[in-house]
Amino acid sequence: MEFNRRVLHEGQDSRNPLLERVFFLSVVGSNLDEFLMKRIGGLKQLEGAGVKKLSVDGRTPQEQINECNIVVQDILKQSQMLEVELKTLLDKEGIVISGYDQLTKAQKTFANKFFFDNVYPLLTPQGTDPAHPFPFISNLSLNLLVKVSFPDAEHAYLNRIKVPVDSGISSRFIRIGRKDLYVPIEDIIANNLDLLFPGMVIESCDFFRVTRNAITERDQEQANDLLSMIESALRDRKFAEIVRLEVNPDMSPALRGMPAAELNINEEEDVFEVEGIMAKRHLMQIAQLDRQDLHFPIHQAVDHPELLGEDPNIFHIIKGKGSILLQHLSGTVYKRG
Repeated sequence: MEFNRRVLHEGQDSRNPLLERVFFLSVVGSNLDEFLMKRIGGLKQLEGAGVKKLSVDGRTPQEQINECNIVVQDILKQSQMLEVELKTLLDKEGIVISGYDQLTKAQKTFANKFFFDNVYPLLTPQGTDPAHPFPFISNLSLNLLVKVSFPDAEHAYLNRIKVPVDSGISSRFIRIGRKDLYVPIEDIIANNLDLLFPGMVIESCDFFRVTRNAITERDQEQANDLLSMIESALRDRKFAEIVRLEVNPDMSPALRGMPAAELNINEEEDVFEVEGIMAKRHLMQIAQLDRQDLHFPIHQAVDHPELLGEDPNIFHIIKGKGSILLQHLSGTVYKRG
């Protein structure tokens, strides 16, 4: 978590180029996901198994979870403040992340056509009622919880819609027109629900996201078939227990409690209200925009002068001249300066 604070600080540092700051904010979101999946997931396993052994600093698994949650909430709060700041600065640079309601009539027509042609065929609402149990929610997936009813009817129906992101089919932020105007795909879906539920009344639409435990280690020494063990571990991870439920702040208490109960999590401890963009890791798409003026300068690599001689064999040069100090930059570091 302290490492993640340092990453967050890079995003807060106004000396860094704007899109690099967006990159750091995206990394903070990704790191938090990994921390909850692995560290908190492991601690919850220990707590569920009734482990009473104290850590080296004298804390039980639950005490560690409670203290970690305080730090996580603080980082989430600062991340949201940074998101607001960066969106304002991006707007000044002509890169706008907008809500559907803020679009012009022509822009809404463009967004609606994109939805009908590219997104609508991928969506399958899953109803939940006494005859249909709450559907399986995959790890880190972004979802809509839609409450609908028939006109003049008292009974309402709940439906889950999985947003088609992270599957390589669709981007999280949809570019509207030729300018750098982007709208989150879930916002476009939420404003075209009449196509998914024709003739019905849309009473509410909320966003939620789950994080599952990624600790599914198995004893390799006792495995007869390594491939089978890996397949089982991946299957276990897919259906692992949920360690976090993220919801939008204006989700009603009744609706928030329903998925928490269905997913068998503690509503007081494991439900996180998320301001702004949910799953900030997807801001990487914005951070990778081709605006070199908003990135670190491209690093110009220089060959060491001792290696510019006639002998092409680096080992011969080292043998003759002694150790040579080099700095090797990976592709990712090179791109980020």
